[in-house]
Amino acid sequence: MTIETIYIARHGFRMNWVTDDWKSVTGLPRDPPLAPFGVDQAHELGDYFLSLPEDQRPTIILSSPYYRCLQTSVPTAQKLGLPLYVEHGLSEWYSPVTPNTGLHPRPAPAAKLQTYFPEIDHSWQSIYYPSRKGEDVTGVHDRVNGVMRALVPYIERRFDGAHKRILLVSHAATVIALTRELIADRDLPLRVSCCTVTELQRAPGETRAVGGWQPKRLADGSHLKDGPLRDWGFEDIQTVRDGEVVTDAGQPGTEDELDEPVGLQVDLL
Repeated sequence: MTIETIYIARHGFRMNWVTDDWKSVTGLPRDPPLAPFGVDQAHELGDYFLSLPEDQRPTIILSSPYYRCLQTSVPTAQKLGLPLYVEHGLSEWYSPVTPNTGLHPRPAPAAKLQTYFPEIDHSWQSIYYPSRKGEDVTGVHDRVNGVMRALVPYIERRFDGAHKRILLVSHAATVIALTRELIADRDLPLRVSCCTVTELQRAPGETRAVGGWQPKRLADGSHLKDGPLRDWGFEDIQTVRDGEVVTDAGQPGTEDELDEPVGLQVDLL
């Protein structure tokens, strides 16, 4: 049995959009929790999936390791009784680091994150790690292409075809790149709001992990009481010339840290 449907959701409304007076629960820089309103959105997302006929619901959740994405994933995992796996390949997109300023943050392994979210099943080891040096726009698309080329067959093989419908929970840029790569349209104009849902179905007779999916819904927020909010698209990024992305400073104190692991963890596949 192969995967037939991929649901992709963006995290809920972030606390740092409400106030500058917030604390990272994990201690990781740039890792805000959800605002109370975002927690409500996460529950609305879970209620939406619970409202679907059982044969349309996701049966497995893979989430970015950032706190806001895990917070968003938990209500759905609880309401549907699903396993929640942490996949670093679904992480936030950071633009390239400014030279000599260190590296971008990286969340903890799943076993550590389970202390915050008991719903996490840390038997899953991430199959992909983005570089802490950041990525340009092409790079984040290339990254998710590599993730999905490995992830889809790996899930089918590891779970012996048990999962026909999967849910990925990630960030705006990553969600857009995932959608574009899966439907083979890197120029697709798309903006995503908090807790919106994209639904992709595998084309009849299609066997490719990437490129053979058809959009049924794109960034749909009709299940949200207050509708889609805080939308984002790649057209919002700052560029300098010829589409080159503005660099971003690394995290102070990381200048001597190693950027590893990086890329596809082939020993797990």
